[in-house]
Amino acid sequence: MTGSRLPRSPLDALRPAAFGADPAGERMARIRRSPHFADGVFVNPAGAARPSSRSMLAFLPTYFRKEERVRRAPAHAVPVHPTTVADLAVPAASGLRLTWMGHSSVLAEIDGGRVLFDPVWSERCSPFALAGPRRLHPVPVPLAETGPLDAVVISHDHYDHLDMPTVRALARTGAAFVVPLGVGAHLEHWGVPADRITELDWHESTRIGELTFTATPARHFCGRALRNTQHTLWASWVVAGPEHRIFHSGDTGYFAGFADIGAEFGPFDATMVQIGAYSEFWPDIHMTPEEGVRAHSDLQCGAPEAGVLLPIHWGTFNLAPHPWEEPAEGTVAAARRSGARVAVPRPGQPFEPVNGLPLEPWWRAAAVPPEGGWAPLAEAATGEAEVVLQA
Repeated sequence: MTGSRLPRSPLDALRPAAFGADPAGERMARIRRSPHFADGVFVNPAGAARPSSRSMLAFLPTYFRKEERVRRAPAHAVPVHPTTVADLAVPAASGLRLTWMGHSSVLAEIDGGRVLFDPVWSERCSPFALAGPRRLHPVPVPLAETGPLDAVVISHDHYDHLDMPTVRALARTGAAFVVPLGVGAHLEHWGVPADRITELDWHESTRIGELTFTATPARHFCGRALRNTQHTLWASWVVAGPEHRIFHSGDTGYFAGFADIGAEFGPFDATMVQIGAYSEFWPDIHMTPEEGVRAHSDLQCGAPEAGVLLPIHWGTFNLAPHPWEEPAEGTVAAARRSGARVAVPRPGQPFEPVNGLPLEPWWRAAAVPPEGGWAPLAEAATGEAEVVLQA
């Protein structure tokens, strides 16, 4: 789907390339025909309040308070797994292998296909090289060593999910890009050929090889430039192969639609669910660990043990006021209470869910210990792969 650019103005020359491009032409016409576009903007499946200027002003004192700021980053080096290109070159024996690269970037090897979700390999998630949230750990695997890709899937156009330098590098690989409506304008602006871009509205699907990709609803928002027009869609994703099904949440607040997605496409062999960068100041657009585990259960049709939960959107960038390790601690605790099977691998650590779940609390060695020490994490309920967490 291509769209002609709007006429350039003198201000266009001052616009950073990382801001991307606004949808125009036939692309914009298709956006206007979407049933999820109303009054000039995309709308959420359930009402969601974006962070307001007032809420952000209330947030800033919390963000800069010294005693809390120190806990929002690791105190020691994050133990990145030493994955090699040879490790990733060996096919997954079970047909499903996941490698969390940090934040929301996941390499999924499913039924012979290789899919990279929300790849961000830059040092900062920002339009500027010298400002913005910086990585808290190195990239586990060089982008060139992730191996050949069948598809790159983007959930939405925020900087911590859609990274211009990474896209430009992947544009040279021949991989297809599967993205929500409107996001293709950014990709074309950065050099991805139009015939390698598929843009989907919610509930639309496309097929690449043996894999079917379906855009499913999420509760979030979009925007990269100073003027946020809400003309690009945000989505969660279902990827189904002949033998396996997986789900990637992108960024989203909790909403009843997870149960609908589970009823239509679930249960899943694995769900990759956002459980970090939450705050009381933006409760509708990101999930807490407890909400993430609840979403996983909904996606598994009320049987949380049916598949593996891989928590994402934490550990790599400091984007919220909560302690750095809290998303992992909270997810493991909530999963234990619900009976969910949870995997918390180190960044870059490949695992096949059928072979057991990585659940060593590696984050504790890197984090600032909480006052009073770590709470006991006893034996976790992880289905067949029960793991004793060591403090």
